Amino acid sequence: MEKILIFGHKNPDTDTITSSLVLANLETKLGKNVEACAQGKPNKETEFVLNYLGIEAPRVIEDVEDGQEVMLVDHASFEESVPNLENAKILRVVDHHKLGLTTSYPLNYRAEAVGCTETVLYKMYKEYGVEVDKKIATLMLSAIISDTLLLKSPTCTEEDVKAVKELAKIAEVDYEKYGLEMLKAGTDLSSFSIEEILNLDAKQTSLKDVKTIINQVNTASIPEVMEMKADLEAGMNKIIEEKELDLFMLLITDIVNSNSQVIALGKDAKLVEKAYGVKLEDNTALLKGVVSRKKQVIPIMTENA
Repeated sequence: MEKILIFGHKNPDTDTITSSLVLANLETKLGKNVEACAQGKPNKETEFVLNYLGIEAPRVIEDVEDGQEVMLVDHASFEESVPNLENAKILRVVDHHKLGLTTSYPLNYRAEAVGCTETVLYKMYKEYGVEVDKKIATLMLSAIISDTLLLKSPTCTEEDVKAVKELAKIAEVDYEKYGLEMLKAGTDLSSFSIEEILNLDAKQTSLKDVKTIINQVNTASIPEVMEMKADLEAGMNKIIEEKELDLFMLLITDIVNSNSQVIALGKDAKLVEKAYGVKLEDNTALLKGVVSRKKQVIPIMTENA
């Protein structure tokens, strides 16, 4: 019997990788024949988590065959998924984003307006009566910390806070100390090429009719990343030309002070000024208090497009 593939979005982050592993564990306990996969290699933050737990990264896939049974985590759109998803059979979706796909058949769809997919999965374990062991708890905890920036992001809900506190007890870790170490591990860009940095967490979306990529990198020092500004802009312009974009936004997010420096390029870069009431100087501006792409960037930019 062919395995059901479980995977998250392109340019996988910690929530995407851990959610595929956690849902695979749950479905296996429920008697399903599944495999956790990923649409790319784990980033440094996720590597920190996997190495901490001694877990191998999921197998990387680039496509699925017609009729392949799949389950999606941390995304619900064709745009962020494998190229042939429309010809696969989607059995289940577990997510915390807006719905961006339609099917001609019913499926199990579970999405909640919380900060992280793992918060939803934690509830599902409870509902199915499946034990959350120390390793699974650490995977869940890591993702929630990542997506909510240690519970500081505006996407963080009371459900996320509750889950973190309960999971930290199961995992037997000081979540603040562990979380800060994990987040800092993800801010080291020294071994990445400019091309890799610009694809680390890039999401392509449409702000009404404005074809856009919004990329976000976390750092403990915005000035350090801005030293690469000229090279980053050259890489961004190349991607704009190749993908025929109207706008490329690079958010350099300070995980310590909860601000983001934005570099905006493309014919519609001025939308950033309109949306945030800032002035782009040499293509950049500081967006104070902005840390969440999902809640503080995409909806605001769409509204002003």
